[in-house]
Amino acid sequence: MTPRLLITLDSMRHENTGLHTFGRSLGRELVRQGAGAFGMSAYTYPPQRGVLGEQASYVPHHRYHRWYFPRGGEFDIVHFADQYCRFGPARVRARTVMTVHDLNQVHEHPAGSRKLARYLRRMARKIAGVDRVVAISEFVKADILRWFPEADGKISVIHNGADASRAPDGHQPRFKPPGRFLFTVGMVCPKKNFHVLVPLLRGTGYTLVVAGVVKEGYRQKILDEAARFGVAGQVAITGPVSQYDKDWYYAHCEAFLFPSLAEGFGLPALEAMHHGRPVFLSRLTSLPEVGGEAACYFDHFDPDHMREVFTAGMARFADGDGAQRARAHAARFTWERAARAYLDLYRQCLAA
Repeated sequence: MTPRLLITLDSMRHENTGLHTFGRSLGRELVRQGAGAFGMSAYTYPPQRGVLGEQASYVPHHRYHRWYFPRGGEFDIVHFADQYCRFGPARVRARTVMTVHDLNQVHEHPAGSRKLARYLRRMARKIAGVDRVVAISEFVKADILRWFPEADGKISVIHNGADASRAPDGHQPRFKPPGRFLFTVGMVCPKKNFHVLVPLLRGTGYTLVVAGVVKEGYRQKILDEAARFGVAGQVAITGPVSQYDKDWYYAHCEAFLFPSLAEGFGLPALEAMHHGRPVFLSRLTSLPEVGGEAACYFDHFDPDHMREVFTAGMARFADGDGAQRARAHAARFTWERAARAYLDLYRQCLAA
């Protein structure tokens, strides 16, 4: 009998987030490779129904699933594709796998705070309740074992892939910068640290294009910094953009910059490298693991230091084989490889 697999994709509500890209790209590759070996189902909000194509069936999200999931006995294996699913392992009678994308809260909340203690209790229950834990980077694995040593023996690392998608010829984004521009993408919130990029615009003709779901309070911080440094007309916060618009920005930007304070992986860095663009990252959390020697790094966020790193990095990229190096590095991370590793893990769980 064909084993039945449910993958939870209820965190895919917002485009241009890592969880959306992860769910769509991994899920489609799982269906492609696993068709026939597994009966594929996806747990989604109604607007995402069909995201994995017609070879998968769909289980619609309902609010009451937080307390009661009536279909918990229908599947042989359930893959919680992130740590945020609306129902947890206690709601299903199956072998279980959970992908943990980050433990950013341990880096963001003060030690000893109630928020951190509550978060750690919730994560401890989830980790204890699943058969296998997958970390998306060695950095995340180390974080998990530091805070939850009981995960040792059931944790492994499967790196994400990175899409090498392209916008169609002639495509024009909804917002087209007036000239040369720098690009960044992600949830526009304090963790992404986008406001530190503003001083790089001084004395240049660059526009900084910031794409992604916007937290309004942080938007204002970016705009306040732009006014303070005299570059108010050089910052464009677009809000969410389509996949084709994002691909256009990657392909046409002078450089991609990602000064994030906390990342479990950092997919946008590899997406930009697929387009052969110079990439500048913070040296924090998982980003050096993902960017490798193909990226340039900000050791801290002093404007003078960042300008030195940016100027030197752009010159080195232009003088050498920077584009080729970037593409070759990104090509090491594929969804095909990731899906193959997950399918092997599902089989191991079923055989245990």
